[in-house]
Amino acid sequence: MRSIKISKRLKIDCIHSEGGGMRRKCSVIAAVVISLFGILLSVNAGASEMPQATTYSGNFWSRSTLTGDWGGLRNDLAKKGITFDLSLTQAYQGTVDGGKKEAWEYGGRGDLTIHVSTQKLGLWPGGFFTIEVEGNYNDSVNAYTGALMPANNSQMFPRPIDDNLNVPAFNFTQVLSPYFAVMFGKFATLTSTAGDMNEFAHGKGDTQFMNMAFNLNPVVATTVPYSALGAGAIIFPTKNPEEATVSFMVMQTNGQSNVTGFSDLNQNLLTFVGEGRVKTNFFGLTGHQLLGAAYSNKEYASIDQNSRVIIETGEIDKRKGSWNIHYNFDQYLYEPKKGSGIGIFGRFGVSDGNPNFMRYFYSIGIGGKGIIPGRPLDHFGIGYYYLEVNRPSFTGPLESRSFLRDEYGFEAYYNCAITPWMRLTPNLQVVRPAQKDYVTTQTIHGVTHRSRTGTGTATILGIRLRLIF
Repeated sequence: MRSIKISKRLKIDCIHSEGGGMRRKCSVIAAVVISLFGILLSVNAGASEMPQATTYSGNFWSRSTLTGDWGGLRNDLAKKGITFDLSLTQAYQGTVDGGKKEAWEYGGRGDLTIHVSTQKLGLWPGGFFTIEVEGNYNDSVNAYTGALMPANNSQMFPRPIDDNLNVPAFNFTQVLSPYFAVMFGKFATLTSTAGDMNEFAHGKGDTQFMNMAFNLNPVVATTVPYSALGAGAIIFPTKNPEEATVSFMVMQTNGQSNVTGFSDLNQNLLTFVGEGRVKTNFFGLTGHQLLGAAYSNKEYASIDQNSRVIIETGEIDKRKGSWNIHYNFDQYLYEPKKGSGIGIFGRFGVSDGNPNFMRYFYSIGIGGKGIIPGRPLDHFGIGYYYLEVNRPSFTGPLESRSFLRDEYGFEAYYNCAITPWMRLTPNLQVVRPAQKDYVTTQTIHGVTHRSRTGTGTATILGIRLRLIF
C-alpha cells in the first residue's frame, strides 16, 4: 500500500468596529509584531532553518505546530487516521491613501479541520471524512477600499462580518478504485477537490496573497457558493492524483456555511461544476494547467434595471441561469528541489456578462518558495490583476447611471517563517477600485447635505500573523 494525495488535502491509503477599544487592540498587535521581529533575529539559528517536522513532536522552535504532540496522543491519533489542523490568522491592515476611507482595522479568523481515514482507523479502505469549523472576529478594511475584490480575503470566511462559528464542511469521500472516487455532504468549495488550486496563488488569504483576486477566480463567485451541500466524483486518469485529476460536482446554489441546507433542497437551485488539473513538466520543471466551468440554473437580478418597469410591474428584471469558465496555470522557472524555487502563475476567467457583471478577469505574477539559503519555509509573491466589469446601470426618469468601472490592482507580500508554526507576512496592495464614487453626508445647522465623492486609487498596508496549533 502507498499513500497518495488529492490536491494536497486528501490522503488516500489504498492502492467593523472603531474607537478607543479598537485602538488599544491595534496597539497590542503592533507590540506583538515588533516582539516577533525581535524573536526572529535572536532565536539561535532560526527555527525556519530547520526541516519541517514529519510528526508533531520536537522542541518548541522546530516542531510543526505550537501545541506539539499532546504528550504523544496527537501522533497516536495521526497513525490511526485522525488529524487536527488548527490555525489562527490575524491581520492588522489599513487604507493609508485613497479609497473611500483612510483607516486601520484589526481582525482574525480561526479554522479547525478534522480529517478521518477509515482504513487507518481499522474500519474499511478508502473512506475519508472531513469536518471544518470556522469563524472570524472584529473587522477588516474591505469596505473602505471601494474595490470589488476584498483586500483581506481571510475575513470573508466563513461569512463576512459574522463573528459566529460556522461549519462550512462536513463531507465524506470514498475511493472505489485506483481511478475513481465519489464524494457527498457539505463542502467548502475552496478546499474540495482541486478548488482552483495554484502553486503560487491559492487559499483563503491566510498563507499566500491576501487579496481575493489572487486566491480564486472571481468570475466563479456568482454561481459557486463557498459552502453548500453537494455530491460529485473524482477521476484519477493515471492513478496518481498528483499527476492529474478530473472532478465533477453538483451543489446548492444558495448554500451557506451557517445552515445545513436541507431545507432548500426542494427548490432545485443547482450549480454544476467541472474541473480538470494536470501536472506538466516543461523544460524539466514542475508546472500545472487547470481548466474548469460552472453553470447555475438560478434566477439572478439583471445588471441593468429600468425604474419604469419596476414601478409598473413591481418586480426587478431577472435573468435565468449564469455560466463562467476559469483557467489557471503555474510554472516553475527555477526549481533546485521539489517544492522550492521561483515561478510564474496566471488566472483567466470569462462569464456571461449579465447577470454576472464580472465579465472578464485575469491575474498574473511571480512566486517563490524557499529560495533564501537556510530559510526553506519562507515564500513570497508579486501579482497584478485586472477585472473588466460589464457596468451595471439603472435607468431613471431622466438618465441612465452606471455605478462601476473596471478594476485593477497590485499586491506584494513576503511570508517569513519565524518558526514552522508562526508565520509573519508584511503586505502591500495598490488598487484602482471598481466603485467610481460614493455618497457622503454632512449635517450643517440641522440640515443634512449629501454629495458624491470620487473614489481614488487605494494604497493598503498590512501585516498578517498566522499561528498553527
